[in-house]
Amino acid sequence: MEWYNAILYVSMIMVVLILAWGLITMARGGEYNKSKSNLLMRYRIVFQAFAILVFVSILMYKKYSNG
Repeated sequence: MEWYNAILYVSMIMVVLILAWGLITMARGGEYNKSKSNLLMRYRIVFQAFAILVFVSILMYKKYSNG
């Protein structure tokens, strides 16, 4: 496995884990949901942006390095 594939997989797994955490929190409801749901949404957006940045960077790296 190439190093850039590992970074891409880790970033995608982080997005999925945060999404699952947010979904579980919303399903449970209660005070924790009220206090943390917005924060978890922000985390998800940040990690999604990071994953997209990693993906685009890998595409550019492969294009210019003949990989």
